[in-house]
Amino acid sequence: MRGTKSRGNLSHNFDTLKRELLSRKYSYKTVKGYLYYNRDFLSFIKKQSSDISDSDIKDYLLHLAEERQSATSTLNQAINALKFYYGSMLKKKFLYEIKRPRKDKKLPVVLSKEEVAKILSSIDNIKHRAILMLVYSAGLRVGEVVRLKIEDIDSKRMLIHIKGAKGRKDRYTLLSEMALEILRKYWRDYKPEKWLFEGARKERYISTRTVQHILEHACTQAGIRKDISVHTLRHSFATHLLEGGTDLRYIQELLGHAHSKTTEIYTHVSTKSLGKITSPLDTLSLTKGGDE
Repeated sequence: MRGTKSRGNLSHNFDTLKRELLSRKYSYKTVKGYLYYNRDFLSFIKKQSSDISDSDIKDYLLHLAEERQSATSTLNQAINALKFYYGSMLKKKFLYEIKRPRKDKKLPVVLSKEEVAKILSSIDNIKHRAILMLVYSAGLRVGEVVRLKIEDIDSKRMLIHIKGAKGRKDRYTLLSEMALEILRKYWRDYKPEKWLFEGARKERYISTRTVQHILEHACTQAGIRKDISVHTLRHSFATHLLEGGTDLRYIQELLGHAHSKTTEIYTHVSTKSLGKITSPLDTLSLTKGGDE
């Protein structure tokens, strides 16, 4: 009887957590993540939420870091999830003492223009090609391209209106001539009604997982062996703009970055400056040898 009651209380608490997150307009992805980490934490620690101590939190985070080898972004999301529930909702103070791990300083994978062209050229399905062309040509997140509606495409001003993007912010980004041309061909063939890219059911948009599968298949067809995701096309868009001479401030606006430091990462992967540097090896005069 005691075990059944505990599970009931636990379910009630997380129903409350879910309602609170939804009332604050948190994204579906964030709500799902916060619920997962709070459930996973109690499952790991085997206690009721009212009995949690500071050491329990630290033990769980250590478990994520060392035993599960979780990435820094995962640890940060777990901290945010626990802090929201125990700090904001249950008013516990201990969680604020936990130090956040430093974010891994990894550079994004970027495709060359030639590689992007190979990927797009390998796609025969006009709908699939239109989706990936929009992602690359406008620097869209995968969640943004799948949620586009027909009225978001402004062909007169050559802009795409991104509504409710990350951070619940609207923005405009580029609509390329080539992308518009294929969109018109796509519209004539498919006649979408509400969502620009409808899923299996017309009332739903295509899933992000499907878009990822489209890219994976295109990479296989094009012979691209890099480990990439749909987001790589967004990284490539920004890097290619930078290499073409576009000011970093404009790129930040097109991508919808809140802080310029986020956009500055593309200066580290751009070949614009690195390409002008000559390796010292290429300045040496070497005599032939080594196999004599």
